[in-house]
Amino acid sequence: MKRINPVKAGVTFAVLIGGWHLCWAVLVALGWAQPLIDFIFWMHFIKPVYVVGPFDLGTAAILVAMTGVAGFVMAVVFSLIWNKLHKGA
Repeated sequence: MKRINPVKAGVTFAVLIGGWHLCWAVLVALGWAQPLIDFIFWMHFIKPVYVVGPFDLGTAAILVAMTGVAGFVMAVVFSLIWNKLHKGA
C-alpha cells in the first residue's frame, strides 16, 4: 500500500470541502439557494422549514474558511491513521 502524504491530502480536502461551501455561498449571493434547498428537501419527502438568510460576505468567508480548515484537519488525521495502519503492508 502506498503511503498518503498528509499535507497533500489535507490541501486536497480543504479545496474540495471549502470549494463546495464557496459554491453554496455563491448560490446564496445569487438568490438561488432557497429554491435549490426547497427542491432538495422536496426530493427527500421533507417539508421545507428552513429559510436561507440574506448574503453576508463576512459570514460567507467564515463558512469557506472554517470548512476548508475542517477538511484539511480531517484529511490529515485520516492519512496519519491510514499510514499507521498500513505501515507493514
